[in-house]
Amino acid sequence: MNARRLTATVLCSAAAVTALSGCAKKGDIVVDSGVGITSVRTACPAVGIPDYTGDMTLFRAPNDKTSTNIDMVAAMTNVRSECSDRGGAQATDKVTATVSFDVLARRNDKQGARQVTLPIFVSVLQGGSAVVSKRVGQVQITFADGQDRAQAHGTGTAYIDRAAATLPAEIRERITRPRKAGDQDAAVDPLAQPDVKAAVARASFEVLVGFQLTDDQLAYNATR
Repeated sequence: MNARRLTATVLCSAAAVTALSGCAKKGDIVVDSGVGITSVRTACPAVGIPDYTGDMTLFRAPNDKTSTNIDMVAAMTNVRSECSDRGGAQATDKVTATVSFDVLARRNDKQGARQVTLPIFVSVLQGGSAVVSKRVGQVQITFADGQDRAQAHGTGTAYIDRAAATLPAEIRERITRPRKAGDQDAAVDPLAQPDVKAAVARASFEVLVGFQLTDDQLAYNATR
């Protein structure tokens, strides 16, 4: 499953949050901004990179943010997720999503071999705003002598409570119940009803991955 970049608000000191579409197959409800049922999906979460956290710039002198002072830049790309959502008799109480990504880096000084360790985060978000969990890890970039570009591969794992990611049966029935012309509620969108909207939001999860930036790094990304 490919990811797409998100518009974000700040999570803790550096991660940002929002929503996007997830992996889909028969078994659960997906909605799109209240316009109705657009597809069916599993309890697998959506995955993406929040805006301003998919790039990291390192400077030689920390107080000089000019382009001539840039030491190295790195970008996160190719974010994908593999989700274990076993149903039926083999279902577990957790949905497991393994996120993988690539980091492409470029340095300005090509002299000498060099290793750079970059911090990353993997967060689980519920309902578009509630942070369920956050894990911080690392990705190591290795430059060979004379090489100005390097690439690394990273992974992260997220766990989501299956019951929390599943719509209650009564809510599912209200959304999917066939309606005939002339029925009293035939023209009423069930997804516009406050309790249905709230239940769908509670059952919606995203896995967000990005660089664990400092406040200064986040501000630089947001204003450059």
